[in-house]
Amino acid sequence: MDTLKIVVTGDTHMPMRGKKLPSKLIESLSNADLILHVGDWSTIEVYDELTRYAPVEGVVGNVDQEEIQKRFAQKKIITLDKVRIGLTHGHGKGKTTEKRAIDMFKDDAVDIVTFGHSHIPVLHHYNDLITFNPGSPTDKRRQNQYSFGIIQISETVAIQHVYYDTKE
Repeated sequence: MDTLKIVVTGDTHMPMRGKKLPSKLIESLSNADLILHVGDWSTIEVYDELTRYAPVEGVVGNVDQEEIQKRFAQKKIITLDKVRIGLTHGHGKGKTTEKRAIDMFKDDAVDIVTFGHSHIPVLHHYNDLITFNPGSPTDKRRQNQYSFGIIQISETVAIQHVYYDTKE
């Protein structure tokens, strides 16, 4: 079985937080099989640009323009080679962003919950569930570095963050 390479990003907030996709992200996009965006694209142009590299799946975030709100739902589940991945942005009231994201899929059998909103990179394992926040490629807020994620699916699933210092 070939390895599927999925680039996970979100909280791009373009063009407010970045005028273009960072070169480190583009490097990984150039050989991606699929791109997942966990919301807060800001404009539809981010979606259009990502589709130049690979098919794109995503969800709406809390700052997204109407065109994105019409195109994407708050929640999506995709199945890749028997691995079920849930996507949500994670915004809302009460609890932590991660807990809200987990709760979004409490009635669904998913293996991985991907989410955004906090801009904080997360990779946690809870029994049979993995939670993953890629961080932000353009708006690191209080984080030391910008980031996005890569999920590789073959006989096993490998998930990692890619960190970098400049959004150029």
